[in-house]
Amino acid sequence: MSACDDETREFRLKAIGGLSEITRERWDAMANPGWRLSPTGTLAAGLESESQRVDSISPETEFNPFISHDFLSILEDSGCVGQAAGWLPQHLVLEDPDGEPVAALPCYLKSHSMGEYVFDHAWADAYERAGGHYYPKLQCSVPFTPASGRRFLTSRKIDRNAAIAALSGGLRDLCRLRQASSAHITFMTQAEWDVAGAEGYLQRLDQQFHWHNRGYADFDGFLGDLASRKRKQIRKERREALGSGIEVECLTGADIGEHHWDAFHAFYEDTGARKWGRPYLNRHFFSLLGERLGERVLLVMARREGRYIAGALNLIGSHALFGRNWGCLEDHPFLHFEVCYYQAIDFAIANGLARVEAGAQGAHKLARGYLPAVTRSAHYIAHPGLHDAVEDYLSRERRAVERESAVIAAEYTPFRKG
Repeated sequence: MSACDDETREFRLKAIGGLSEITRERWDAMANPGWRLSPTGTLAAGLESESQRVDSISPETEFNPFISHDFLSILEDSGCVGQAAGWLPQHLVLEDPDGEPVAALPCYLKSHSMGEYVFDHAWADAYERAGGHYYPKLQCSVPFTPASGRRFLTSRKIDRNAAIAALSGGLRDLCRLRQASSAHITFMTQAEWDVAGAEGYLQRLDQQFHWHNRGYADFDGFLGDLASRKRKQIRKERREALGSGIEVECLTGADIGEHHWDAFHAFYEDTGARKWGRPYLNRHFFSLLGERLGERVLLVMARREGRYIAGALNLIGSHALFGRNWGCLEDHPFLHFEVCYYQAIDFAIANGLARVEAGAQGAHKLARGYLPAVTRSAHYIAHPGLHDAVEDYLSRERRAVERESAVIAAEYTPFRKG
């Protein structure tokens, strides 16, 4: 494949079959330019640290752990991602005339729609009933991870919009080469979404709930911003969650041992089997995560009578805490809220993080101080008939999502008014 934009005519696009085909240094220079990770995940700003000032940070410039070489290669090396899992890596890489990678798009050839959190099952069913073959398809995302961030990864050696246009065209070419029905770029930034729309991709909106740090000194400062009824309810929930002698530990880096991962994996397996039927992440994944990205991990564990009974896995960005997985072996009132939401807020305040992203869906988060946040995806559908039907559906869905977010923000906010 060759880049189709005039400004990148001498550049070359290729698809690689895994992160082992590109060095960590080269990938991360595109994924998180201006940031450096140690071998265990300690984060530091690079030489151009002025661009990381808090007053100029955005999803386009902040450090995101999920798009790092470490995280994506952990998924591959553990076997959670691969041909057997129905996630075959086909990462697009744009090289300059000297063969230096300057842009990339994490991409997978898929034989199903599991583990994506942007649902297209109805599209697949409709196309199959009409006699088409929806699979394979291309999925540009972080597998099993409903967290927004850059999908078009660009170094500082290339114009970002030109690179996005080149990768967007290359993705359509890859669709044809792999005989895929479609390509889906999910949980992208708004700037990327805008450019993809201009490139002819269909645009989709959805909604999550995020907590925002308004410069709070402590959890009581956050509670002071809430309406009285919500404030009292949260205090009650935190008090009751730690009844029955339950203790909570917050662990990062070297404090996380294999026995912690053993316990958390048991929680994850139990909850995953009940929710999805088949958990996506295996035990080896968690060991590799602790080994390669331990300093970017916050593991919140609840213990009762000397035994771990519940836990939540979070990853730490430069400006956000990302809640990922929760599991438990015992049910206790409000323990889920304490371990997943309130401990995350405590950590964000203590570490000066700007927000907490608590994962997919969950309107129940609103009462806990998490407000609506729009998520974005872009879609290329090769078949004209299916394209037109999906386009019509998405235009109506976007309006519904925007209306719902506006109504929630105006009428159901947990914060004090005035």
